[in-house]
Amino acid sequence: MRFNYDVIVIGAGHAGCEAAAAAARLGRDTLLITIDMNKIAQMSCNPAVGGIAKGQIVREIDALGGRMGIVTDRSSIQFRMLNRSKGPAMWSPRAQADRQKFIAHWREQLDATPHLYIWQDSVTGLTIEQGRVAGVKTALGVQFAAPRVILTAGTFLNGLMHIGRTQIPGGRISEPPATGITEQLRELGLRTDRMKTGTPVRIDRKSIDFSRAERQDGDADGRHFSYLPSERGELKQQPCWIVYTNEEVHDILRQALPESPLYNGQIQSIGPRYCPSIETKIVTFADKTEHQLFIEPEGETTDEMYLNGFSSSLPWKVQIEALQKIPAFANLHIYRPGYAIEYDFFDPTQLYHTLESKIVGGLYLAGQVNGTTGYEEAAGQGLIAGINAAIGSHGDDGFTLARDEAYIGVLIDDLVNKGVDEPYRMFTSRAEYRILLRQDNADLRLTPRGAEVGLVEPTRRELFEYKRAAIDELVEFSKQLAIHPKEVNERLAAIGASPLTAGCRLRDLVVRPQLSIAALAGAVPQLAEHLEALPAALRDEIVEEAEIQMKYAGYIERERALADKMQRLDAITLGDKIDYLAATALSTEARQKLDAIRPATIGQASRIPGVSPSDINILLLLLGK
Repeated sequence: MRFNYDVIVIGAGHAGCEAAAAAARLGRDTLLITIDMNKIAQMSCNPAVGGIAKGQIVREIDALGGRMGIVTDRSSIQFRMLNRSKGPAMWSPRAQADRQKFIAHWREQLDATPHLYIWQDSVTGLTIEQGRVAGVKTALGVQFAAPRVILTAGTFLNGLMHIGRTQIPGGRISEPPATGITEQLRELGLRTDRMKTGTPVRIDRKSIDFSRAERQDGDADGRHFSYLPSERGELKQQPCWIVYTNEEVHDILRQALPESPLYNGQIQSIGPRYCPSIETKIVTFADKTEHQLFIEPEGETTDEMYLNGFSSSLPWKVQIEALQKIPAFANLHIYRPGYAIEYDFFDPTQLYHTLESKIVGGLYLAGQVNGTTGYEEAAGQGLIAGINAAIGSHGDDGFTLARDEAYIGVLIDDLVNKGVDEPYRMFTSRAEYRILLRQDNADLRLTPRGAEVGLVEPTRRELFEYKRAAIDELVEFSKQLAIHPKEVNERLAAIGASPLTAGCRLRDLVVRPQLSIAALAGAVPQLAEHLEALPAALRDEIVEEAEIQMKYAGYIERERALADKMQRLDAITLGDKIDYLAATALSTEARQKLDAIRPATIGQASRIPGVSPSDINILLLLLGK
């Protein structure tokens, strides 16, 4: 048994698993400490991965060499590409997962990772020496030493659950909270606050009348998260179901609002705006007579169903009584009611972009402890923290992603610059360069970065290089291939497209909104032959990416130019060159914000709320620029 490690990770949720796997795969002896080894990477809330913008994060994690995409594909029981009616910048993959198999596959990943060790225990405090972390202390009285520690405690820091007026200490149902860490870090100077989240009732499938529900199947085209063709699941695909609340349901909920911890003063912490409880919905949207609910399977074989859209902290009797007014739930039986949970988080403006604390050297924070919500946001932070802990970065001198490189970069930059006043959830609208940050091109953006740091295996790198070359070749082929009207006019007429009156290049047809490479292949033998030569496992991705690059070339080039302009500001470093409080030419708010956050570059300073363009000009003058 050893007690000295290079990296210690506290918590084995989605952030902790990615952090530990990354640090260990980079050759650092890593210890992952978790309260319960049987609930590693537990999906505490909905049994799904991805969604709007979140799906892009999962593909980015996979492209960098992380594991969330692989685990999701292996445990997937339904896959859907959301927003297909919109442009490709908005397409977002989402998968239902088998909750238990998701845990099992993550455990397999961790067990198969060299340099990675697991210890079942609860961390009660950190060992600090001369302002830097030196290890951890546990409830069992064990002390482990490490120069770098990653805190990924999720909702467990002083977690408190609410079901009506009943309060139960815990980080998750039937699991104890983690105590001591918040208090210690607060004494060291880290600012803390409380947040609130919630989870819905779990329902017995046998008690649902599915004839009164609307069926929702997944996509039939076999999409996936991981860019590795070998990582595909074999589980039976399951449908989801849609039902609606009604006025009877709302009346019962309204009458019970005095019993809701959200409305009787019992909960004072910050709740999520974008995933509200059912009681918040009926108050905020009082004019609505119904709300959509999704019945989602928890696994391939289990009867446990998750009711998405009905998060609640109301008394359990009220939850059951209200749900029984929905026709599909007339004979309802539940496994457990929904509940709210309050927990501690830390002000993320006290972090560098590497996610290292500015207060305690060698301490990294990732996931909900930074005020975020969602498995995907947590996993993306965990990956970055794990990489930086492994390479021993100090401050911002490590592995970071820019806002034009990844949604993960947008996420971390928002946290560090803006902080949070509610649980942070990623949306495509948060990214200025979302045309660049599509789900389809995450590997083109990030696999070279993952290879540079050492997380991308040689086989993945070779596959990526082939795919990139094949995309470029198909784009160039389309630019060069001459098309005669006689070749394609019959096909164009069949689909209602305007016929050619003169010859053109294949690319000129591909960029038409109603045409696609696949549709044109039937009329252009040379194109069909070119596509047939591509490996079947990669063909669809190569064709989709080449087509997007051609159709949206003008938009992509324009956004790239805007991003390049911002990069010039990010290249002008600030460091500790300026005494902001003494710079009276700056606005009072700017002086206070700049002194608190200490931005590394002019670009970062420009993204801090309260710092105006005139303040940026003054900073440039102070730097002599």
